[in-house]
Amino acid sequence: MSVTIFHNPRCSKSRETLALLEQKSIQPEIIEYLKTPLNHAQISILVKQLGFSSVRELMRTNEDIYKELDLKNEHDENVLIAAMVTNPKLIERPIVVNDHKAALGRPPENVLSVL
Repeated sequence: MSVTIFHNPRCSKSRETLALLEQKSIQPEIIEYLKTPLNHAQISILVKQLGFSSVRELMRTNEDIYKELDLKNEHDENVLIAAMVTNPKLIERPIVVNDHKAALGRPPENVLSVL
């Protein structure tokens, strides 16, 4: 099993999700996406793996940068992805990927569905 977590160590849900994986004896590859930002293709793939119908479902819409960039009124998915590439803080977290399946760890137990 090859499990990856897109992680922000400052986020309590991200820390809880990582702890849950470790309790299940899973040692995931940890990608701190704020230090190692995702590219356009990676975000597009994650949206598909998560089963989201829109890129916006992967966005943290309460972030100040979301409001500053007026992304609420943006409808072009490529523009939304570009905003996440440039501002990785906009990406909802944590995301756990196992093979070709992904889950958002909100709540952390959600990731059990892809293990």
